[in-house]
Amino acid sequence: MARTIPDVTTVALAVTDGMLHFELSIAYEVFSAAPIGVADPWYDLHVCGRGAVRAGWFRLEPDHGFEQLTKADTVIVPGWADVDEAPPADLVDAVRAAHEAGARVASLCTGAFVLAAAGLLDGRRATTHWAHTQALADRYPQVKVDPDVLYVDNGSVLTSAGKAAAMDLCLHLVRLDHGSSITNAVARRLVVPPHRDGGQAQFVTAPAPAPDNHPLAELFPWAIERLDQPLTVEDLARQARMSSRNLGRHFRSVTGTTPLQWLLTQRIRYAQELLETTDDTVDTIAAATGMGTATTLRRHFNRTVGVPPDSYRRTFRSRPHPGLNDSRQHHQLP
Repeated sequence: MARTIPDVTTVALAVTDGMLHFELSIAYEVFSAAPIGVADPWYDLHVCGRGAVRAGWFRLEPDHGFEQLTKADTVIVPGWADVDEAPPADLVDAVRAAHEAGARVASLCTGAFVLAAAGLLDGRRATTHWAHTQALADRYPQVKVDPDVLYVDNGSVLTSAGKAAAMDLCLHLVRLDHGSSITNAVARRLVVPPHRDGGQAQFVTAPAPAPDNHPLAELFPWAIERLDQPLTVEDLARQARMSSRNLGRHFRSVTGTTPLQWLLTQRIRYAQELLETTDDTVDTIAAATGMGTATTLRRHFNRTVGVPPDSYRRTFRSRPHPGLNDSRQHHQLP
C-alpha cells in the first residue's frame, strides 16, 4: 500500500562508530534547515545512535537511540567505513525494524551494506560506491547490483552511489516530498546541481570536469534556453564548433549519454517543472519543451517517468512558495 508522506516528515539519521562523516554531513545539511523563503514546515531531523559516535575525525552525540528509527518517516543510513567488517547487529536490526514499521529507508554510499545485511535489498536493484559494487554483489548475491547509476529508487528502499552521489539521492528525496521548486532552492543554497545526468561510470577512471572546464560548458545553457526548438545533433555540433562525431564523444565523456538522449532528458525535466509549477495544458507544455504534440510528450513522458503527464501533475503539483520562481535558467548541468 502506498505510504502517505505527511506535511512534516521525520527524518532519522542512523549513526554508529565507523560511519563516513562526509555522507553523514550531507544528509544533515540537506534535511536540517529549510531554504530561505520556504514557509511550510521543514523536516523534523533526529540523529539516532548508541552513545557517542566517532565519524572520521569528529565526534557527535545522538539525540535518540536506535529505537527512535521505528517512529521515523524516513531513515537515512550514511556510508559504512569498513565494508570488510559486518555492520553492528543492533544497527542492522533497527534499520530492518524501521522498514517493517513503514519507514522509507535510504542508504548513502556504502550504507548499502547495512541495508543488504538487513535483507532490505534482496531481489531489489541497488547501488553503492563503484569501488565496492563487486564486493556488495559477491557478499549478497540476491541483490541486483547496478554499478553505473548515481542512485536507485525502489520506493520504500533507496540506495546511492559513492560520496557526492549522496547529495543526488538526498535532493531526490526532497523532490519527492516537496517538488522541483523547493529542491531547486535547496540546491541553489548548497551551490550544487539539482539533478545530474549520467551515472557513476563516468567517475570511475577520472573525476568529472568542473562545470566551466569542459568543451560543452557553453553548449549546455545554450541548448536549455532553446528546448522549444527542434534541435538536432548537427545544430549542437555547429554551436559547439566541432564535428558530430566529436560532439558524441564529448557528450559520452561528460554526461554518460548521447546528445539526443541528453536533449530528451532536458525536455522531460522541463516538462516536469511546468507540470508542477504552472496550469499550462499538456499541448502548451509539449510546444514549450520541443515535443511538438501532446501525443509525443505523453509517449516519451510515460516511457521515461513511468506515469502519464496528468497523473504526474496530480501527484507532484507544487504549492506556491513566495520568492521561489522556477525557470530554465536555474538548471545547472551536468
